[in-house]
Amino acid sequence: MTFFQSLVKNSLTIVMMFFLSWALYAQDSFSAEQYREDLRYLQDKVHTDFPFLFKKTTAAEFDAEVEEFYTAIPEMEPHEVLVGFTKLVAGFEYGHTIFGWWDGIIPFHQIPVFLYQFDDGIYLHGVHKDYPDALGAKLLAIGNTPIEEALKKMRPVISAENEQFVKAYGLHFLTFPEFLHAQGVIENLNGELELTLEKDGKTFKKSIKALPNQRFPSRYGMVEPGTDWLDARDLSETPLYLKKLEKIYFYEYLPEHKTVYIRHSQIQDDSIQPIPEFYKEVFNFIEENDVDKLILDVRLNGGGNNYKNKPIVTGVIANKKINQSGKFFVIIGRRTFSACQNLVNELHTYTNAIFVGEPTSENINFYGDNHAVVLPNTKMKALLSFAWWQDKPQWENKPALYPQLATGLTFEQYITNQDPALKTALEYSDTGFISDPMRYFTELFTSGQADKIQPEAERMLEDPHYAFFEFEEEFNKAGYNLLGQQSYEEAIYVFQINTSLFPESANAWDSLAEAYWKAGNTSKAKELYNKAIELDPEGDIGKHAREMLLEIEKGASRD
Repeated sequence: MTFFQSLVKNSLTIVMMFFLSWALYAQDSFSAEQYREDLRYLQDKVHTDFPFLFKKTTAAEFDAEVEEFYTAIPEMEPHEVLVGFTKLVAGFEYGHTIFGWWDGIIPFHQIPVFLYQFDDGIYLHGVHKDYPDALGAKLLAIGNTPIEEALKKMRPVISAENEQFVKAYGLHFLTFPEFLHAQGVIENLNGELELTLEKDGKTFKKSIKALPNQRFPSRYGMVEPGTDWLDARDLSETPLYLKKLEKIYFYEYLPEHKTVYIRHSQIQDDSIQPIPEFYKEVFNFIEENDVDKLILDVRLNGGGNNYKNKPIVTGVIANKKINQSGKFFVIIGRRTFSACQNLVNELHTYTNAIFVGEPTSENINFYGDNHAVVLPNTKMKALLSFAWWQDKPQWENKPALYPQLATGLTFEQYITNQDPALKTALEYSDTGFISDPMRYFTELFTSGQADKIQPEAERMLEDPHYAFFEFEEEFNKAGYNLLGQQSYEEAIYVFQINTSLFPESANAWDSLAEAYWKAGNTSKAKELYNKAIELDPEGDIGKHAREMLLEIEKGASRD
């Protein structure tokens, strides 16, 4: 092929790609009436077959959203309809209940970058080779919209159970021009996105062309560097959590720490060695060698088949060498989801594991497993969950499983291959660390050392390792337990600690007011209810405090 022939061929390819891209933007193969019929079909299927999903939203709220969407459809572009369906299903707030936007029945585009939300911001940690100057840049804005505002506008589109899921799986919506346009982040669709970036102390704008939706090379949300793709990380070495990603799981002995490290990133059998055989080998190695600790790293694990969790859980329970406080650590994170949520729930309940890292991306108890509801006209799919997984009692349900030792990750730590979670587990010493703060406070209380509770709580609040322990909520719960036992003096003491620790919390003052009221001190109760109103004049706590003041007045008039 001559140079001229090559030039003509490449030019024709570019022209064809341009017209294909333009055609995908312009395509409108369904009528407004067909979209509306599909919407009604979905509405009916939800009410008929999936009414149990109305937990975080109500049937009335869902129907109101449907009516608003139905009315707007005739004026919508196809991509806006796609986003409308995606938002509607995301309103159930379950990670497994999601609209199948990725099928491409209504086409959309994406820019060739990988985003990650580090402790210090959102960075382009991976990019296509055509944009090397954007690699490692911090994302400040998309179009004219600052990134914080862009995240808020995109949040309703994401089928998420908590903000960890948004960090792990939701950031890709920031790379889809059609979704950004439908949510008002950008004003126009023109085949590219303009990003405002910061790198090496300089702020600059970069336009990146959008490509028809395709799968970019990645594993567990991290870019796979290669001929066409760049990674901001120093590739001369690889941290353990990113090592051997072609394997579902592997283990390595760290002799200097007398520690066995396992990275396990799906709840599926690896083709080389099934889960039961792998863990049998691991536990045999632990028994036969000088091993003090086991670290199980599931921070990248998005789930699989939770029936395969049994050999892991029972293996830890049976291993007396490891199943001790300070001997077994589980690293969790924003991608810990689905069947892996089941796994960490069981390890939390039945073993002496210490959890390190970030919260998981799923509620402790959750709706998983989904059925595809295929819409009759467009053939788009809504994947609606049907199986309720309850590993813990309802009073222990929380938005996530939280680590006892909290660690994060900055961009600098990522590119220099540091691993704060692994470092924390390896260096752990039980000296001074309290794995169960409320049990510790209870022991102080019952042993006559109540005066130590507040200073110890203040110390822990300053320690980043306790970042995800909900001190205010737990003290409030303890106070109400005492109140329920009519131990008024003790309840007042606990609630007073809470107001000292959280003086700006209207709820803490409201709870203390209730304790004084039930103890018969209405004068003090009124004072404290007014304090709660002052802190939350327009909110639910302020409203409750005003209602309680009316109750006190009614009681006084009856007397």
